[in-house]
Amino acid sequence: MSWQAYVDNSLIGTGKVTHAAIHGHDSSLWATSKGFSISAAEVTTIAKAFTDASGIRANGLIAAGAKYIALRADDRSIYGKKSGGGIVIVKTKQAILFGLYDDPIQPGEATKIVENLADYLIGVNYVSLASLVCSPVSADADGGLVCF
Repeated sequence: MSWQAYVDNSLIGTGKVTHAAIHGHDSSLWATSKGFSISAAEVTTIAKAFTDASGIRANGLIAAGAKYIALRADDRSIYGKKSGGGIVIVKTKQAILFGLYDDPIQPGEATKIVENLADYLIGVNYVSLASLVCSPVSADADGGLVCF
């Protein structure tokens, strides 16, 4: 499944996430929902909060230009709230998943969707194609690639 399909089907398609994006740990954009944009600077700040959340706990976090009060911030998940909605951000081995929700979606409904997708991606060891190193298979094979 493509990264865009994860955004469209596994996040937005549930009806429990209003806007979504998947970024790499390096802030690169892998997929996003229509009309939704989180800047590289915002992703970088959020990525740093997985190791030191003091900044977002004191000042809130900004995603797609909107400010959220940080409700939870640890090495895996960051949850934020603002009037009329909130954000769920979850880090996997290679990606950062962003799921925004608006009222009347309940925080727990959106959280379950984003956290479950993260669990799935971690469980199947999904990584960015850009992070793979590929080399030709030995001459007696059928011409494929071995990637690691």
